[in-house]
Amino acid sequence: MMDPSKLILKAGSSSFYKWLMNIGLWNMIPFNKPHKLLVTNIQPGNVEIKLPYIRRNFNHIKGLHACSMATLAEYATGMALITKLDSKKFRIIMQKIEMEYFYQGKTDAMASFAVTDEWLNTNVLEIIETGSPAVINCEIHIHDIQKNKLATGNIFWQIKSWADVKTSLS
Repeated sequence: MMDPSKLILKAGSSSFYKWLMNIGLWNMIPFNKPHKLLVTNIQPGNVEIKLPYIRRNFNHIKGLHACSMATLAEYATGMALITKLDSKKFRIIMQKIEMEYFYQGKTDAMASFAVTDEWLNTNVLEIIETGSPAVINCEIHIHDIQKNKLATGNIFWQIKSWADVKTSLS
């Protein structure tokens, strides 16, 4: 089995590996599979994801459903974080999500999110070193292909060392 971090690095420069990663993500995260979220660009700490304008993502008036955009916001911020944090060392779990909607989506939607090393050190790693979990707010903006701002999401992630996790995975 391929190391996910190596696949992410290869997906950043290879359309084949990007396709392979997207297929793998659809199967690893079954809840997101019907949305057909598509990673269009990925580099360590930086992702861009497309939410296609397809029937499964529609609301009752054939616009992009609010929950599909919330899923896009969660997916993009989480993907950016996991490209920078070692999943064997840190547990990343969404704590809270807040969305504000501005415009009805009638085309594909895009979200991009970036995490710098400096931001990660200040807001996550230095806090975890004290023994406390880090709770970070990842603000993300969703736009349609005409650059209309559809929504802003504030996704709060709790990150802590696996050694500090009190519940078991089984």
